Parts: sequence; C-alpha cells; structure tokens
Amino acid sequence: MTHAAITALRTEQQRALDLFATLTPAEWAAASGCDGWRVQDVAQHMASVFHSIADPASIEGGSSPDVEQNAEVPVQARREWTPDQVMAEYVQWSDTGIATLASFQEAPMAEMVIPLANLGSHPMHILANAIVFDHYCHLRHDIGASLPRAAELPRDPDSLHATVDWMLAGVPQMCADALSSCSQAGLVNNLNDGLAWGLFPILFADAGLSVGRIGILAALYPAVWGLGQLYTGGLSDRIGRKP
Repeated sequence: MTHAAITALRTEQQRALDLFATLTPAEWAAASGCDGWRVQDVAQHMASVFHSIADPASIEGGSSPDVEQNAEVPVQARREWTPDQVMAEYVQWSDTGIATLASFQEAPMAEMVIPLANLGSHPMHILANAIVFDHYCHLRHDIGASLPRAAELPRDPDSLHATVDWMLAGVPQMCADALSSCSQAGLVNNLNDGLAWGLFPILFADAGLSVGRIGILAALYPAVWGLGQLYTGGLSDRIGRKP
C-alpha cells in the first residue's frame, strides 16, 4: 500500500493552505505556468480534484479520454468565482478528499484497478500518490512560475518519494508509444553491436583476414559512430527533434 503518500499529501495540503492564505488579489490573478490558467485557476483545479474524489456526483466532469481536457471543465465552470470562494472550496473538500484517498489504502478497494483515461489503469491505492504529484508540481512549478515563494517550497523526501512512485506507475502507460519506440531503437542498436563485434569478426576470420585487420575493421564501427555524432547531433537538434 501507499500509506506514506497520505502523510505526504497532508503536508502538501497544509503548504497549499498556507500559501493561498497569503495571496494578494494581484497574485491570484497572475498568469501561472499552466497555459491559459491564472494562479486562481490552478488553485481551483486542486480543489476540484479533491471534490471529484470525495463526491464526483456533485461536480462538473468531462468525459474526454484526455485527463487535461476533463480538468478544464470544473475550472471553466468556476472561472468567475472570487478567490475567497476558491479558498473555501479547497478548505471544504481537501480534508474530505484526503480521507477518501486514505480509505483507498485498505482492502478490498486498495487493489481494485480503475481506468483513469489517458493516464492508464491503476490500483486505487496509488491515487494518493497521483494527487501528491499533482500538488507538488502545481505549487512549485505552475504557481511558482509567478510566485518565487511557491517555487521555493520545501522538497522533502516524503513528497518526492510519493511523486516518484506515481511517475514509475504512470509513465509506462502514459508514454507507452514513446517507450515502445525507445525499446525498438535499443533493440536495433544492440543488434548493430552484435553484428559489428560478434558476427562480422567471425566471418572475417573465416575469410582468412589477420587478427590485426579484423581489429581495424571492428574499430571502424565505433569510430564512425562516435565521429558521426559531431554532425548528426547538431542536425537532429535543428530538424529532427519533435515537440
């Protein structure tokens, strides 16, 4: 189970509450690191996540296969709220949401696997880690993009461990296509090595080449590979890299 994530989440919750209590009207309205969202919208999203965990029937939700698109729905529905309303929503639902997540740490719900749109399918006990990750990033990076004191919030081991656990569970499913391509590329690269340093020297010896000549031919492969990167690396940066 991931009981430690509940402790980490309570710490992140308190950090959010302490930060929100200090925000000025200008800071609430400042642009965040989330495209198109103000600091207030990020805080509203954090509140809405807890609300949707504790009582999903009482909050607007999206049905898209994209989690980010679904997250826009309650935020846009509350776009005209005041900062006090957003703060009240967070206060109301964060405790209830954490209590609900804590209940997911116990059998039989802990190992029940549920679909989370394009995040993949995960056992319910890992959801607490996902919300620690959500808070950790939104506070320090998205709100922190405008507010240095948010960017400088502590990075303690408990929150980092919970965040990393979620990433280890989620990334293989969220990035399955990219990881598949990496795996295929790695296979091809290892095949090249096997041919150049394993099979070809045997064929060269069978053809009667001396050990010295076989060594020269075997060395050509890493030499061309290494020197070629001086050109192809820069070329890839200019025309080969995809956003």
